[in-house]
Order: sequence, then structure tokens, then C-alpha cells
Amino acid sequence: MRMLVTEHLPRLSLSSEERDDPPASLFPHPVDDVWVEIGFGGGEHLAHMAEAHPEIGFIGSEPFMEGTAKLVAVAADRGLDNLRLWPDDARDLLERLPTASIGRCYILFPDPWPKARHHRRRIVSPETIADLARVLVPGGLLRLATDHMGYCRWMLAHLIGHPDFAWTARRPADWRERPAEAVATRYEEKARAAGRTPAFLEFRRL
Repeated sequence: MRMLVTEHLPRLSLSSEERDDPPASLFPHPVDDVWVEIGFGGGEHLAHMAEAHPEIGFIGSEPFMEGTAKLVAVAADRGLDNLRLWPDDARDLLERLPTASIGRCYILFPDPWPKARHHRRRIVSPETIADLARVLVPGGLLRLATDHMGYCRWMLAHLIGHPDFAWTARRPADWRERPAEAVATRYEEKARAAGRTPAFLEFRRL
């Protein structure tokens, strides 16, 4: 795996200069849209979506090398050329993306930072929401998932009523069931094995 990472990570990683380029120009072939996943963990969901949607360009952000290495290996094995990686803090990436340049953003099972003194570290924050509102196109989707009910309430409190976002749920199944096109991540499987029921939240950029 080390050899794969050494060979393929430089090709997949975004450089500091490229972050300022139009996202659709970052891929070797034309793409219809660009979707971002923040904190892709082991890359299960990101790899699945990139393979299922070759017409879409995907940018994944993950600061931990273990998860990045796993995704690099999968991308090389499956020949995914519609995937670029930012192996660092997603906040920096969001700040540099152009306005209205992203069609979707996924934040799946982020670290809940459960202690009150650590809440400021949560990726879902007023500052990140403002960045997401700027980079998402009108009608773009923000999809979140968590198995921590305190964090779920936090997400809802920060997004329901926000002038730039509307919650799309119309019935309980809309937040109790994983979207049909998605796959379970290792974090979701771990949560279910421990008896925790995840919540799946979707918001549309107004």
C-alpha cells in the first residue's frame, strides 16, 4: 500500500495553486458537476459515488493519512479518474473554492466532539455553514449523517431556519433511512453494531 500511495497520491492530491482553479477544471476529462465529501474516513462512500457517477468530479477531504491511503488504493484498483483529494483540513479548502462552484457536499459521521469545551472543533459550525452556503450552487445539496444525537440536534439547530438552507425531510423515513444511492461507511456499521441509530439529514441551498 505504501508504494501505491507514493505513486498515486501526488497525482490525486490538489496543490495549493489548484485550489484556486475552477473545480471542474481539476479533472482529466470534462465533468457535469463537482461534489465534495468532507472527512471521507476510509473512503467507502466517496469511492462508491465516484464509481457510480463517472460524469461527476469528486473532491474528498480527509486529514488522516490512514483513510487517505485506503482510498488511494481503491481509486488505483478501480481506475477512478474523476477523484481528487485534499489530505488536510476541509475548512481551508472551502475557503478557497469559488462561489457557486459545487453541486453537493457530504459530511458523513464527523467527529462529534461530545464534550462541551470541544464543541468549537465541530466541523458543522456557523463559519463552515457560511462557507458551504457560498460554494454550493442554488439548489445544491448538503447531506449530513451522525449517530450522535447531541450532534444531530446541534446540526438541526444551526441549519433549520438558516436563510440559505431548507431541510428537505417530509416524513420520518427521510432522516431515518440512508439515501438509496449511498452505501454504509465503516462508521455507520460501527454505530449500528453498537446499537446506535444514525440520522441522515439533507438540506437544499436556497
